Amino acid sequence: MKRLFSILVIAVIMVLGAGNLKAANMVSAVPGTIATFVQQDEDNGAAAAQDDEDLGFHQELKKRFIEGGAGFMGIVLLCLILGLAIAIERIIYLNLATTNTKKLARNVEEALNSGGVEAAKEVCRNTRGPVASIYYQGLDRANESVESAEKAVVAYGGVQMGQLEKNVSWISLFIALAPMLGFMGTVIGMIDAFDRIEAAGDMQPSLVAGGIKIALLTTVFGLIVAIILQVFYNYIIAKIDSIVNDMEDASIVLIDMLVEYKNKKRV
Repeated sequence: MKRLFSILVIAVIMVLGAGNLKAANMVSAVPGTIATFVQQDEDNGAAAAQDDEDLGFHQELKKRFIEGGAGFMGIVLLCLILGLAIAIERIIYLNLATTNTKKLARNVEEALNSGGVEAAKEVCRNTRGPVASIYYQGLDRANESVESAEKAVVAYGGVQMGQLEKNVSWISLFIALAPMLGFMGTVIGMIDAFDRIEAAGDMQPSLVAGGIKIALLTTVFGLIVAIILQVFYNYIIAKIDSIVNDMEDASIVLIDMLVEYKNKKRV
């Protein structure tokens, strides 16, 4: 449409301005206008082509996935889905389990000095997380002895650690399983390629290209899945280590707190 409009403008100028110097100057400037319109059309075409490439990425990914073989590629995709589901669940759980241990210790100590063990236990009940649970178990044995409270803290700390590490081993399984499935697809693809060579009795690139493509695609997808899950796994492990360190520090602070509280009661 822009090109047609430019041609009409040129025709009108040439008819009405024949022999007119001003019209001639306008006509001399028209090619630049045409070039501008053509350049705009080319830019729009390039943008449309870029959009087509962006939209075609998912189709290309789907195509490569199908070419890799529905059997092994589907299992690799299942490893990714299950691994991500477990990883997301663990991340949410660990973030909810994170507690400001210094603030909690300060609140428990204030409640213990002002209202006794029951007031301190009430603070722990109103606080979520494994650190608050450890505090509660230690305070629940405070009336017996400091040694009993310490044993309760250690025992319940092991229980809480098990809760933090729940299902994490499955993520490590999927990390190891995905590339192994990819390598298995590689071996199967190479076997298929050699079978074609044997059947044809000749070494031709077209005979082995399909098998090699399957081998490469399954390996690539398996490694991609393992890399993605490995990032989530390392984050989860680091988060668990941080919470466990907070639990250990909190248990020491609680025992010191109980010793000081009992000494004040004796006085």
